[in-house]
Amino acid sequence: MGWTDERVELLKKLWMEGLSASQIAAELGEGVTRNAVIGKVHRLKLSARAKPTNTAPRSRPAARPSAPRRPSTSSASTSTMSAKPRVSMSRPQVMGATALAASPEMDTEVYVAPAAAELFIPEDKRINLLQLSESTCKWPIGDPLTKDFYFCGQHSLESGPYCEFHSRRAYHQLDKKKR
Repeated sequence: MGWTDERVELLKKLWMEGLSASQIAAELGEGVTRNAVIGKVHRLKLSARAKPTNTAPRSRPAARPSAPRRPSTSSASTSTMSAKPRVSMSRPQVMGATALAASPEMDTEVYVAPAAAELFIPEDKRINLLQLSESTCKWPIGDPLTKDFYFCGQHSLESGPYCEFHSRRAYHQLDKKKR
């Protein structure tokens, strides 16, 4: 499909009348797509299309009638009792997202974990990354970005990478009350 002078003139006329790109493509026919119309309009640098003359409001589909709610079986037995009117509680008017807003009624308790005593490792027993082996404890101590960083280095258990002390810290069990 080529853009002949007649087709370009028809495109300009229909565009200024306010037709949509889809409507113009249908009017031009012969394999002209909506995107072809939009591309040609941009290349021709046509101004925004005029408002259509038939500005009839679009009709919206009718809302589906919702099925009446049936009371559940547990509330059916209470419906025979006298119904109490609901008391509406006044709420302060707020604007914006308040789902995570703290309310004054909320009590905030901050849990502070007890400080665990660290195993003291003499300087001559401390090892660096290159000195780690299968049988040494690989528990890191300190900040890896400082020169004071080292690994525990004690004999590790056969069941894991840490010594007995650090295995208890790494794999602690929850109290039976908390389960």
